[in-house]
Amino acid sequence: MRILLASALLFLIACNNADRKEDVKVAGAWKMLSQTLKGEKTDTTYTTIQQLKIFDGDHMMYANVNPADSVGSFGVGVYSSKTDTLTENVFYSASDSSKDETNHTYKLAIEKTAKGYKQVIPDIANTAGEHFKLTEEYEAAGTDTKTPLDGIWKLTKYVSVNGKDSAVQSITQYKAYYGGQVIWGHTYADSLKKTHTGIGFGTFEMSGNNKVKESMTASTYSVVKGQSFDIDIAMNGDDEFTQTITNKDGSKEIESYQRVRKTL
Repeated sequence: MRILLASALLFLIACNNADRKEDVKVAGAWKMLSQTLKGEKTDTTYTTIQQLKIFDGDHMMYANVNPADSVGSFGVGVYSSKTDTLTENVFYSASDSSKDETNHTYKLAIEKTAKGYKQVIPDIANTAGEHFKLTEEYEAAGTDTKTPLDGIWKLTKYVSVNGKDSAVQSITQYKAYYGGQVIWGHTYADSLKKTHTGIGFGTFEMSGNNKVKESMTASTYSVVKGQSFDIDIAMNGDDEFTQTITNKDGSKEIESYQRVRKTL
């Protein structure tokens, strides 16, 4: 009888272990390989959309651009993961001529793959009200190098300087650094109060504590894509920094950032 009970116990343990799903760790930088939309009228896989995603601490940011029309979008939020489920709470997002400052929660089924991971949102709707199953596959990007800039940041002040003249511009911008990868995304309103969205992402190298070189592999701006920028950095503790870009004509762009902390 004891042998039978022991055998039954081993069987139950084996079954429980077989059903237990592996924890998928998402902290890091990820390059999207493909995006598939399946709906009542749609079954399409895209492999040309460029997207980079960064998870660091409890925050995340993504940005993408469609090379066919240079339309870009980005989003920033907080996240949590448990076994095979990833929960993203996106509190700011923008695409083309629209922005959204309301919180949206997405529960994603995630699965480890040979190159990275796959995420699935079973039901997502577009602006026309059509519902889809969205599947995205990612591969790991970047390195294990750590820098003081790693994390998600929000622009607090933007000043353009040309000679003795300076101007403060109103821009909402977020930036993410992790493992040698960098993302930025912004929105601004023109004179007609129309919203515009711009994004860029690529790689970065930090030289010492006050120099950064950013190389943009993708952007909604043709003058940015494929270009490298030498940036002066001034850290103010762990949660604030100011960056200065000096252009070829001598004008400067000065941006101050504050680390995004969890508010949800």
